[in-house]
Amino acid sequence: MIPLPPDETLTTKGLAPKGGGEVLIIACGALAREILALIEINAWQHLTLTCLPANLHLYPEKITEAVRAAVTKHRAQYDHIFIAYADCGTGGLLEAACDEMGVEMIQGPHCYSFFEGNDAFAAHEDEITAFYLTDFLVKQFDAFVWRPMGLDKHPELRDMYFGNYTKLVYQAQTEDPALRARAEDCAARLGLAFEYRFTGYGDLQTALASA
Repeated sequence: MIPLPPDETLTTKGLAPKGGGEVLIIACGALAREILALIEINAWQHLTLTCLPANLHLYPEKITEAVRAAVTKHRAQYDHIFIAYADCGTGGLLEAACDEMGVEMIQGPHCYSFFEGNDAFAAHEDEITAFYLTDFLVKQFDAFVWRPMGLDKHPELRDMYFGNYTKLVYQAQTEDPALRARAEDCAARLGLAFEYRFTGYGDLQTALASA
């Protein structure tokens, strides 16, 4: 497997592609470990990965143009490009841009949906009151949630941000007791009930296989 930088680097800088090839995957930095694991498990030697900074999810209005710039930058070096983002808060703008550029992307509203499987996720009636974390977001909880929301300095803001949530759902891509314990601690810090779901790779594997 390609050596990965620390999660903090994937959060702020992403991952540069390593060489050319048939298909380039342009992904969110939060998916780097899972995508590289799938490439190795399935021996997908025709796939090359590059990742945009994961913290773009704090500014979803910037995702579409960042993806567009990455496609423009790398298009000449690859036969095909696949976008490993779902809508991710872009309000349909990313899908429209991908259609315009002639590149495919993962279907679904966000990674919480495609990790679980879009059909299974859509069947949850309480989705609107659940706060979701993945393996990456458990590890980067302070960088993505606690500090950006100011809860490190003003814990009293918790009720304003999370008063309408009932539980934290940890969608685990790996079976890691230490990560599960960290996720339980995240739920406790937010004052939410905890639910564990082992999802594995979900629709991410199906989408990459089609690439």
